[in-house]
Amino acid sequence: MSSGDPQNLLRPFRDAAEEIGARTSLRPRVAIILGTGLGALGEAIQADAVVPYEEITGFPLSTVESHTGRLLVGHLDGIPVVAMQGRFHRYEGYSLQQVTFPVRVMKLLGAETLIVSGACGGLDPMMSLGDLVLLDDHINLMGDGPLVGPNLDDLGPRFPDMSAPFDRELQESAMRVALDLKIPLRRGVYVAVVGPNLETRAEYRMLRRMGADVVGMSTVPEVIVARHMGMRVMGLTIVTDLCLPDALEPADVSTIIRTAAEAEPRLTTVIRAVVNIL
Repeated sequence: MSSGDPQNLLRPFRDAAEEIGARTSLRPRVAIILGTGLGALGEAIQADAVVPYEEITGFPLSTVESHTGRLLVGHLDGIPVVAMQGRFHRYEGYSLQQVTFPVRVMKLLGAETLIVSGACGGLDPMMSLGDLVLLDDHINLMGDGPLVGPNLDDLGPRFPDMSAPFDRELQESAMRVALDLKIPLRRGVYVAVVGPNLETRAEYRMLRRMGADVVGMSTVPEVIVARHMGMRVMGLTIVTDLCLPDALEPADVSTIIRTAAEAEPRLTTVIRAVVNIL
């Protein structure tokens, strides 16, 4: 990415947005990121354009088996949306600027709200497999940040505030619709680590004492970049493994993916209900 001229800094994002815009005239209001085992929500979207990541200049390629790797632009219950079926991770070898590149592009396409979803490990001993957790704060332990480097002044300030990374009104909407639909919904703090290895017993103890309720390898970079651009953000995650140091069992990726898939209908229902009242 070029440095110096602000227009050069923005050009890669604008070029990608123009490529997508050439395939559809739809201007999305909501951007959705679908993580591990959660790509099926895309089936509910009436797609106007389906664009594989490899056909968008600047987009990384998803190397995780459970991530489809395509961008959907269409309507979800009549609301114009853009959705990522599969995200990118630092552990795949990408920089955090590459990981968050699509968020910049979705904003330029018109999205003002970001809904980010994924799978996580539960640190709270009261949590169970398959629980939905509404995020109300986060901790970045990735050792890096997506805003490092020249600031994109046309998109956001040099020092963006992070006192409320997750929009309070969106949280209240999610809690209300979950209650109405009789879908249990917990709230918690997400801590982001690099991965791809899972943590040791000692690390889980440390993370819990720091104030984290769930742990994962994504989400936080996308949230930071979205907030940098003034987007409203809601985060939902599914507990797919239990990270309890005194009763820790080896994690199995197939079980994690299956747990996410089994919980997805409930997560999809909450997301669709919130999108409909935005």
